[in-house]
Amino acid sequence: MRERGSAGVVCALLALLTALLTGCQVSRTGGGGQDGLLVGEASAAPTRALGYGAVFLAVDECSSFGTTSFREVPCTSERAAARVVARHDGTVGDGPACPATTDFVLHISERRPASDEDGDGTVPRGYACMRNLEPPHPGDPGGGGGPRTIVGDCVYAVGDGQVRETACDGRGERKPQYRVTRAVDLRAKCPLSTALYVHLGGDAPVGCARPV
Repeated sequence: MRERGSAGVVCALLALLTALLTGCQVSRTGGGGQDGLLVGEASAAPTRALGYGAVFLAVDECSSFGTTSFREVPCTSERAAARVVARHDGTVGDGPACPATTDFVLHISERRPASDEDGDGTVPRGYACMRNLEPPHPGDPGGGGGPRTIVGDCVYAVGDGQVRETACDGRGERKPQYRVTRAVDLRAKCPLSTALYVHLGGDAPVGCARPV
């Protein structure tokens, strides 16, 4: 009887020990899952705060103010100045043209900033076509700026067959002399009132301009 009783006690202790060990394993597994979730949320938070995604300054992301340097910031930040409307790799001369109403272009050189899109310490070379979050918009027709000359823009002659863009309302440093009224693929398609042909690029590379 003692031997059977001792065996029963040993079996009970083994069962209790097994249950406790199993319980610890379940607890560790559950805790590990929660810890993983918390770590994931914590590591994602600074990424969202900095505004970096798969690409540095991707389309619809925003940059801060600056002329020689800039940072990607949340578009809701008070430091946000302009939004990316297009983003391309390489150089402006070799890549696609920016949208017509782009206000300015940010040239992104290969470098190693403190933070980047994938954490490898480099930002690929490229350019971002930017649109100011608030007026003025020099890229708008007649705005007097922007990387492209489009229909509605005004220009003045600088000699040697060259022209430069200026604001159509006369608020620029130079008064407008001509306004681009139409874009066509051949000069022959310009109206008879055309006094100047302006190179625009794109599918309709000829700008028909007349005096203002």
